[in-house]
Amino acid sequence: MNPTTAKMEKGLMATNFFLKDQTSFYRGKVRDVYTIDNEILAMVACDRISAFDHVLPRAIPHKGEVLTQLAAYFLDATKDIIPNWKITVPDPNVTIGIRCDTIPVEIVVRGYLCGHAWRIYKTGERMICGVKMPDGLKENDKFPEPIVTPATKNPEGHDEDISIDDIVSKKITNKKTIDNIVKTSLKLYERGVAMAAERGLILVDTKYEFGIHDKTLILIDEVHTPDSSRFFYLETYEKLQKAGKPQKQLSKEFVREWLMENGFQGLEGQIVPDMSDEFVNSVTARYTELFEAMTGKKFVERNYAKVLDTIEENINNAIATLKNS
Repeated sequence: MNPTTAKMEKGLMATNFFLKDQTSFYRGKVRDVYTIDNEILAMVACDRISAFDHVLPRAIPHKGEVLTQLAAYFLDATKDIIPNWKITVPDPNVTIGIRCDTIPVEIVVRGYLCGHAWRIYKTGERMICGVKMPDGLKENDKFPEPIVTPATKNPEGHDEDISIDDIVSKKITNKKTIDNIVKTSLKLYERGVAMAAERGLILVDTKYEFGIHDKTLILIDEVHTPDSSRFFYLETYEKLQKAGKPQKQLSKEFVREWLMENGFQGLEGQIVPDMSDEFVNSVTARYTELFEAMTGKKFVERNYAKVLDTIEENINNAIATLKNS
């Protein structure tokens, strides 16, 4: 076994393809994005994991597969609400779709007080992104109505909270478009809540991203995955809340909590703590648990042997099929 093969068996950390008719390449925190003919995106979800806007040093085996397949599941289930960018999923880690002009704002819909909102709330502050949160809530309590808390998308560093009014005043997009985005996001969240409830889960909060293609608003990126959303178990939610106990997180939030417990919040001078094999395996288990709980399907792990060759071949074959169709 050569060193490259050994590394691949522990997860897909990155790809470096030179695809036919490739016109650009972008590496995000988790995804490697290849643009073909300036029209098509081949998005590879790797097994990288990020928190506090830092990519952590170890891959989480099979994480990229979970993200790709869950996103496809929810994109297909919501295309009656809004058209989306997905064309096909030719590989467990790959989505091929339409290249859109991205609107550089994340729309976060929060149904419950947790995560970033809770960290603000417990300081005594009640405003977030121009929205007033009610008094008298404790962590993980349900809001009377879901709230929308956008954040700007920054190429590097932290995303920043922003209000709807500031999105318009800073001309990130116009009022008609952002109003449509907010309305659509609430519909998507409502659908996600209903689908989660059918599977005994609560969709706690989530983010959506949008783009424009042929003057049409398009849903892009991932939807209702453990990287973009939080889920609780419906059956135990009320009991744990009444007892003042933490909710079990079917999301990336428990990774953030582990990092904070080990002295890391992405601040200057802080060092990412070592991730043991046991912790890495627990993250994989949590991701696959959500996939199975949400879809009712058994998660099938891919074989990492020759994974780069397989992914590249699957992308090239899918693009050739698209061009010939």
